[in-house]
Amino acid sequence: MSEGFFFKSKNPQSLRRWYEEHLGLKTNEYGTIFESRKTDKPEEKGYLLWAPFSDSTKYFRPSEKDFMINFRVENLELLIKTLRGEGVTVLDSIETFDYGKFAHILDEEGNKIELWESVDTAYERMVGNARTY
Repeated sequence: MSEGFFFKSKNPQSLRRWYEEHLGLKTNEYGTIFESRKTDKPEEKGYLLWAPFSDSTKYFRPSEKDFMINFRVENLELLIKTLRGEGVTVLDSIETFDYGKFAHILDEEGNKIELWESVDTAYERMVGNARTY
């Protein structure tokens, strides 16, 4: 399940305002979130984060693309071990924050992908002031 679409923008703050004004997206400094329900557990919420980044960001490197996809995963440690065994390029070690664990990989075309094992309660607090759709 895709959990985020991150893309470069010349002026993220202005772009967030434009989307708010013209398309009704309620945004904060992270962008906005779209709420969904899990197919196998409809009582549980899922989220997709839409987030413009500065076009000068280095966060997407080493990819030269203007976007990065974020996927929610389970058991990030095991997944990274498995991906390494399959010869997938793993860019960094796992970082842990109160809202989850993160690691980054490259696909076969050099697109950077962020893998996220979320802590939903902390994530909900963090993005709580952005309206869900």
